[in-house]
Amino acid sequence: MRATPSRSRRRTTSVVTAVAVSVLALSACSAGGTTDVAEAGSEDTVELNGLDLDALTIPVLQDRMDAGALTSVELTQAYLDRIDDLDGDLGAVLAVNPDAIAEAEASDRVREGDGARSALEGIPVLLKDNVDTADLPTTAGSRALLGNRPDDATITTELREAGAIVIGKANLSEWANFRGDDSTSGWSGVGGQTANPYVLDRNPCGSSSGSAVGVAASLAQVAIGTETDGSIVCPAGANGIVGVKPTLGMVSRTGIVPISAEQDTAGPMARHAIDAAILLEVVSGADPADAATGTAPADLDSAFTDLDTDALAGSRIGVWALSPEQSTAVDDATEAVFAAAVQQIEAAGATAVPLTLAYGEQIGAGETPSLLAEFDRDLGAYLAGTDGDVPADLAGVVAADATDPVELAYFGDELFRRAQTAPDATAQREEIRRLARASIDEALAQGPGTEDDLDAVVGLTNTPAWVTRYQSVDGEADAFVYSTSTPAAVAGYPSVAVPAGFSGPRNALPVGISFIGGQWADADLLDLAASFESATQARRAPGFLPTVGD
Repeated sequence: MRATPSRSRRRTTSVVTAVAVSVLALSACSAGGTTDVAEAGSEDTVELNGLDLDALTIPVLQDRMDAGALTSVELTQAYLDRIDDLDGDLGAVLAVNPDAIAEAEASDRVREGDGARSALEGIPVLLKDNVDTADLPTTAGSRALLGNRPDDATITTELREAGAIVIGKANLSEWANFRGDDSTSGWSGVGGQTANPYVLDRNPCGSSSGSAVGVAASLAQVAIGTETDGSIVCPAGANGIVGVKPTLGMVSRTGIVPISAEQDTAGPMARHAIDAAILLEVVSGADPADAATGTAPADLDSAFTDLDTDALAGSRIGVWALSPEQSTAVDDATEAVFAAAVQQIEAAGATAVPLTLAYGEQIGAGETPSLLAEFDRDLGAYLAGTDGDVPADLAGVVAADATDPVELAYFGDELFRRAQTAPDATAQREEIRRLARASIDEALAQGPGTEDDLDAVVGLTNTPAWVTRYQSVDGEADAFVYSTSTPAAVAGYPSVAVPAGFSGPRNALPVGISFIGGQWADADLLDLAASFESATQARRAPGFLPTVGD
């Protein structure tokens, strides 16, 4: 058996039961030849006061708590129990907040007295471990930052002031997947390997791996992820949840370990579109310490929770067609999921307009050189503001990793080393941003009249989860094939991933689609995602299958 860099896993009764039931379902599929894993539905979801925890939305939880039928303490304890039962096999939660129950007790007192402060009152939230928290270390998954003791990030403060319960920190692809050329998504030196809850030997994608898995497996109600390019929408797609990559400037980045201020953003991850909208409404807004948040128009629609579940009716949606090369890379079953999603969009009353986005080759060629130049600068600024025993700069991180017995055991630090000597890329950054924005703006502006313009572009979020491998063990790392995240990421435009179906062996692996829009169109995209979710109900709870083979 090959060695794996995962932390020690404890096999719990709950997971054994889930896996056993899943295997029985798979056997029935093989015998009958008609039922697949996705249809079987095999997860041992937890009942909370007679309700299915996996299916509960924040509005339902708030109604129950307002009526006295549920407390935040009960809800938080249910999620803590879930973490204790399952996370030994999933590796999604890097650290549990020891004060979570005390915070829930305080929230219950607030509700009993003055009433809920927001729709997040008493709701457990998981934070990706590159988001600063004063009461827990923030490591970005790196052992070099184990001594980091920051203040709360702006969004952490906003969550606490809204009454949310920070239940813990989520594992991530170390340094948000910006360390080595052949990295493995979901692995960090601090947290080990995060597993996909649908099939445990499959990868969760990244870099917001633990955030996505924590939500998908009902270890928290919602989570915060971050994205530079794909790090929210890819794990959302791979783990069958909703992921929102907001417009750059919608959400503060102050107190978040950076890759590049030119692309970085935090965003919500949730099992339900309404929960993602509630989370975005709380964490969006201006922050004097983050100049990008001051660029939002004064009349911006930030009423994200007023979702229109009929938004697809009468809309015009551009369908991002696969190129011949991409069709070769994407398997037939996954293509069929996307084709069916387009049919469902049309059935909901939308007009589908086939298109391709321009300038992809130029944007892709310029992105990594730009990020390399910006990473050394922006990480240095973050480290300079930290307290505790941490390296002073990127060179210090490289030196610390070189003597660490874990950090470089499975893949290298080539990106770190290139970033230290990367030339200025200001002009290149401006050019690829211009091209990325043009690619989306031109696609949306179909003309000749405004009635011909598109409301959004929809594409396959990414291919299904691959078997987790490691460069130093298997000779290969991530088998990442296809995604649609780059234009919106480089443009700083929003995208929302939403579950669309299942593919892969025995239809066990989630597939998502992404709605992509123009700058500040976040609310419109959430409407479209909620409309698609309402029409399809494509998400199903994970089954914790040990494997389905290659």
